[in-house]
Amino acid sequence: MLKTHSCGELRLQNAGEKVTLAGWVHRRRDHGGVIFLDLRDREGIVQVVVDSATAPEAHKIASDTRPEYVIQTFGTVRARPEGLENPDLLTGDIEVDADRVVVLSASRTPPFAINEEKPVDEALRLRYRYLDLRHRRMQRNIIVRHRSVMAMRKFLDDRGFLEIETPILIKSTPEGARDFVVPSRLHPGKFYALPQSPQQLKQLLMVAGYEKYFQIARCFRDEDLRADRQPEFTQLDLEMSFVESNDILELIEEMLIEQVETLTEKKVWKKPFPRLKYQDAMAKYGSDKPDLRFGMELVDFSDLLRESSFRVFSSVLAAGGQVKGIRVPGAAGYSRKRLDELSAFVTQYGARGLVWAARQPGRTDDGFPKVRSSASRHIAPAEFDAMFRRADVEEGDLLLVLADKPDVVAMALGNLRLKLGREMGLMDDDILALAWVVDFPLFEWSKEENRWKAMHHPFTSAVDDDWDLLETNPGAARAKAYDVVCNGWEVGGGSIRIHTPEHQSAMFRVLGISDEEAQARFGHMLEAFTYGAPPHGGIALGIDRWVSILLSEKSIREVIPFPKTAQGVDLMAQAPSPISEEQLLELHLKVVE
Repeated sequence: MLKTHSCGELRLQNAGEKVTLAGWVHRRRDHGGVIFLDLRDREGIVQVVVDSATAPEAHKIASDTRPEYVIQTFGTVRARPEGLENPDLLTGDIEVDADRVVVLSASRTPPFAINEEKPVDEALRLRYRYLDLRHRRMQRNIIVRHRSVMAMRKFLDDRGFLEIETPILIKSTPEGARDFVVPSRLHPGKFYALPQSPQQLKQLLMVAGYEKYFQIARCFRDEDLRADRQPEFTQLDLEMSFVESNDILELIEEMLIEQVETLTEKKVWKKPFPRLKYQDAMAKYGSDKPDLRFGMELVDFSDLLRESSFRVFSSVLAAGGQVKGIRVPGAAGYSRKRLDELSAFVTQYGARGLVWAARQPGRTDDGFPKVRSSASRHIAPAEFDAMFRRADVEEGDLLLVLADKPDVVAMALGNLRLKLGREMGLMDDDILALAWVVDFPLFEWSKEENRWKAMHHPFTSAVDDDWDLLETNPGAARAKAYDVVCNGWEVGGGSIRIHTPEHQSAMFRVLGISDEEAQARFGHMLEAFTYGAPPHGGIALGIDRWVSILLSEKSIREVIPFPKTAQGVDLMAQAPSPISEEQLLELHLKVVE
């Protein structure tokens, strides 16, 4: 080793010791005859003093160094002079008196400062990611990610799980996101796919009798990207035999609580985690991944307003829509400009705008609450009164109401709720509101494809009593599925799986997959189930998302060492990129413009 100690480990008890350190020059301060170098490595920063009177050659070399030079220094640890300690550093009570300095590698001036935590354009950060990763915050993020993964491995190993790797080159069986495909040189015209998850493989491991499997799995999905998505990502993949849903939920709950309490200073909102039915989550929060750190639940007024003289309400309800609202405490004084901004906000989710009603102090001569509203001329005082009562609207509160199709109401009001909660400071990052969402529908209807699609994936089991509904009313069938959510993020999801060929074939038929197509795409699974498949289930947790939550980061790119942009581009390596004509010929491919 080129060093005897890390920069961050030296303390007063090391005073008097001869040490050799190596790292990056974090800062350099030249006081004439004395140069102070803040030397940085992964473990921290230590002050190195180079005195021209005692080490002239070292002083000469140190005078030529600049930030991000890689140097080695030899010297003696000593206590800092009284009054010159630095309480912001763990090594702030000591310094190293250098008698020799060696430059191991010079550095150009970086495109952004490494020794400052200032905002930097993300494209520039990703272009020079190897420099961005030197920032203390980024190093903290990667270290916490490592510790989280190691804790998962130990937790599961202690409970009898085996870590088993599964292939990266597999068969393309598209059902959900698009596959990334890989052409086969040895088999012209045929392709592998990169796994969207090891779903089929881990189920086959249960058929193989391994009973408890996990893997820190790399997954690939060719889909549109957002802050919490990447084309390649990492998940904790887990499967167990001879279990019911509750066994998996309790296991994961214990593991996540342990991670929060050992890796962070954050608090888990409730233990055990609350369990919300899917329908209740959508009704109250407009989301199947609700943020439970604050209230402001969605309130349904549909039954109160079916006979309303306000046609915006009555016509929507007659067409099968909904009228719902959100109570915003203390917001009756919002300006018209502010209210117009909120109304414009919901239009991006397909809504036509908001009806707002601010409850004023006092009552009218008829005994109804006084109201300032965008629809005062159209909504009867008794209707305002009924809505205020249901939503617990008090004097000084604001009611925001939306009438539209149920999916538009859920999306628009759900996102409006999050926007208001964020702006009103109701989201405490030190609280992790972990919860389970259960009782999902087995299927969802795709208007674009005019067919049923699996809400989770096609290997999810129906509730035992609902199998007959697959032939008569698929939309009413419930799934043995569950998601764990936290602060508005989906951390992971899983289910009890289908383990008989009869039920799996029934599932495929509802999805519009013929018996012939099922054999071609999933024949290996159907055949495996004929050789004694145990009841089994599992879950996958998004490690990138989970670590982002632990660190209060808003994007998973902040916890991935080398992420892609929102357009799926690696700015550092300039990928994707063209390949040569020779490679295309070898792979039997032609690029069509």
